[in-house]
Amino acid sequence: MTRIVHDLPKPGIFYGWWILVASAAALALVSGVTFWSPTLYVGPLENDFGWSRTEVTAGYSIAFLIMGLTGPLVGRWVDVNGARWVLMTGGVLVGASFMLVATTSSLWQWYLYLSINTAFRQLILFIPLQSLVSRWFLRRRGFALGVLAAASAIGGLVIVPVLRLIIDTFGWEASFVVTGIAIATVFVPFGLFIVRESPAEMNIYPDGEAPVLQELASPAPPEGVSLATAMRTPIFWMLTLALGLFFYSFFGFMVHQVPYYESVGVSRSVAAMLVAIMAGVTILARLVIGAFADRIDRVERLAMTLCAVLMAGMVTLLLNSTFAGISVFLVLFILGSGAGPVLQPLLFMRTFGISHYGAIIGASIVVQTAAMTFSPVVAGVIFDATGAYDWVLAMLLCTFAVSLLLFYLASRLPHPAWEGPAVELAPASGPR
Repeated sequence: MTRIVHDLPKPGIFYGWWILVASAAALALVSGVTFWSPTLYVGPLENDFGWSRTEVTAGYSIAFLIMGLTGPLVGRWVDVNGARWVLMTGGVLVGASFMLVATTSSLWQWYLYLSINTAFRQLILFIPLQSLVSRWFLRRRGFALGVLAAASAIGGLVIVPVLRLIIDTFGWEASFVVTGIAIATVFVPFGLFIVRESPAEMNIYPDGEAPVLQELASPAPPEGVSLATAMRTPIFWMLTLALGLFFYSFFGFMVHQVPYYESVGVSRSVAAMLVAIMAGVTILARLVIGAFADRIDRVERLAMTLCAVLMAGMVTLLLNSTFAGISVFLVLFILGSGAGPVLQPLLFMRTFGISHYGAIIGASIVVQTAAMTFSPVVAGVIFDATGAYDWVLAMLLCTFAVSLLLFYLASRLPHPAWEGPAVELAPASGPR
């Protein structure tokens, strides 16, 4: 039995767009100062303290391992209580801890203060923001997540040049102080005045569109499986390992990107500009891939394609490290890595649903971050031992290849929740 529902969306701009724009702006800031900028501090810290590249990058490895361990706690907090207080608390704690990092004067302090800082970063990164935006969008969820991913690239385009200027003019300590102030100034008002946990809180529907048909003879599709159920499935571990290796290679190169360019004769200022250019072009790639992802049934196939493109990029650098080779590599790297922040949420939401997304992605991030933890330091050890990045590039090439294989195996496994996006017939419920 089917009946027509004549309920219409409320007039005016859908509030979910304001949520998306504000979330994108906040993520642009935090991504710029946490994800894109670490490569800027490697040289200055080496010069000021005489530390080796391995010692400097080991700080990022240790810190990111700690950040990964906080993922399940943050994910569970978001699932139960919503994103508002997570984001506000994170803004205060991350801002204050950046100022603590600015007081570093010895290696043990670099490790400790950076670890404290990254332990709080999950509070203002992808887990709460992706969960928040996904509750406001259903049919356009891929596009909305693509906008978030593009925003993180905008952070690289805008923030990296600013931080480089601050570092060159006032020193790396001033850069950390400015970063801390900016984080607190943005995230506390964002959570306090803008965040609404779900459309149901405002008595509207996801995407701002009321449903047209309701099937009374059958119940609404499930919102998702629990963390315990997800972890008992082979596809959870297949996706987790595949993404872990994907980000292992991606993050390993990102931390060493500027030092690599310098090792093949590119000046530091030009190297920083290349990072900003890559971030800028990535914006378009992420928007296109996010919109395209709404039209495909298995995101694993998209992930396989991206791994193949990244492998081609690594081969290009191994064969040609001239400016021409670097230019070709940047095109391939942008195409291959652009969808990274889109892949993760879409893979897990399509596979396990939305209701326990925070807890599930948090558990997966523990494994993924463990892989990312070792990447910068392993690359640093290889460089210190060989004096070049050739074997580092070969390692990253092989890791992308294994990731591709795991994505292929995952694409052959069934989804525990449903195939493709579910159709929600009522306003999405708030946090549980």
